[in-house]
Amino acid sequence: QVQLVESGGGSVQPGGSVRLSCVASGRTLGAYNVAWFRQAPGTEREFVAAIPWTESTTHYSDSVKGRFTISRDNAKSTIHLQMNSLKPEDTAVYFCAARLATPYMNLREKGAYNQWGQGTQVTVSS
Repeated sequence: QVQLVESGGGSVQPGGSVRLSCVASGRTLGAYNVAWFRQAPGTEREFVAAIPWTESTTHYSDSVKGRFTISRDNAKSTIHLQMNSLKPEDTAVYFCAARLATPYMNLREKGAYNQWGQGTQVTVSS
C-alpha cells in the first residue's frame, strides 16, 4: 500500500500557473502507474494526466493538453502537475492516484487506480 498526500493548491487568476505535488509514503513509486484526476462540484471525477512507471510516455486529456505537464521523481516518491494558462473551467479538487503497474492498465480510467490522495483545491477566478 502507498499513501498519497497532495499539496500546492490555491487560488489563482486566469492565465496564471500552479504546481501541484503529490508525495507518496509507505512504498516507493517506482513500480506504480500514477495519474492526476479532478472533480468539480456536481460532476464526475475526470482524468487529467498520467505517467506510467516506465516514464516512456505521458497522457493528457484534451482539455489540458499543451497547458499541463505531469512529471515524477521516483527518488523522492513525488508526482508533480505543472498547470499553466489556467482557465476558470480548471477549477476543481485535484487528486493524485496510483496503482502498482499491471499489464494493459487503462491509465485514463479512474477505476483502474486503487490508491488515492485526499485532494487539493484549485480555484481559478478573477
